Amino acid sequence: MTDSNSDRLKIISGRSNMELGKDIADAIGVSLCMREASNFSDGEIFVQIQENVRGADVFVVQSISTPGNDNLMELLIMIDALRRASAKRITVVLPYFGYARQDRKVQSRTPITAKLVADLITASGADRVLTMDLHAGQIQGFFSLPVDHLYALPILTEHIRKQTYDNLVVFSPDAGGVERARAYAKALGSDLGIIDKRREAKNVAQVMHIIGPVKDREVMIVDDMVDTAGTLTEGVTALMNAGANSVSACCSHAVLSGPALERIAASPLKELICTNTIESSPERRAIEKITHLSVAKLLGEAILRINQESSVSSLFEYDN
Repeated sequence: MTDSNSDRLKIISGRSNMELGKDIADAIGVSLCMREASNFSDGEIFVQIQENVRGADVFVVQSISTPGNDNLMELLIMIDALRRASAKRITVVLPYFGYARQDRKVQSRTPITAKLVADLITASGADRVLTMDLHAGQIQGFFSLPVDHLYALPILTEHIRKQTYDNLVVFSPDAGGVERARAYAKALGSDLGIIDKRREAKNVAQVMHIIGPVKDREVMIVDDMVDTAGTLTEGVTALMNAGANSVSACCSHAVLSGPALERIAASPLKELICTNTIESSPERRAIEKITHLSVAKLLGEAILRINQESSVSSLFEYDN
């Protein structure tokens, strides 16, 4: 006898980005799965799933964003609760994969924390992972689970095309981001440039050389994330000093920690275009230079295709 629950689709959201979780559920026409998530007085996290999920295809939406440790632990607890509630399949939807920058050993006696996080998600009982714009593509290989890796490129380039840019050139903020910047330049039909920098310490960068056409051009800096905005604002200043008419930037993940908001507000940056993979604070929304775009429809479409066992490859082609 066929289990009538076997094909049920459930979306459950952690507390890291409830707005995005609700938008994803709305985009695919379902209600968020009810759950209780709270903290005991000593900080321990408690989660209870408040709906029947036996035999269901469950998608857990949670960004490992600030506070990263709490949100990661909450994700692991939700996965364990769903596994013990007999969910048929558990897909972890990670709009933002925290710890992704610790993807290799750059000094002696340091961890590869991105691999550790992947192992924790696997050990907790997840069956597959859906994520967006990983800091390094090879992180997909850190999982022993199927990983679907989406890109925000179509969403960001669609917005850029709607703006009035005269003689646009796309710049990578460093040599490591050239592949990403090249994909954006190809999608936008623009020239490509590189900011050559030397990192002096954590979250501190010094711009060295500008490679590419800048004078009398409108520049778009492309990166996967903006954290303290030190690299970004240094690059903006260098490009303006090199004769750019204006400098804008776009990124998938607006971490914007520490002095980031003050740096962006004080810089000559024209606009920072970002997505809502990380929940936006009221302070962030108050800065007119920052534009937020939603990835809910893209993630929702991927969720539907995974649930229906259909192809999602067209959604994560880098230069689509």
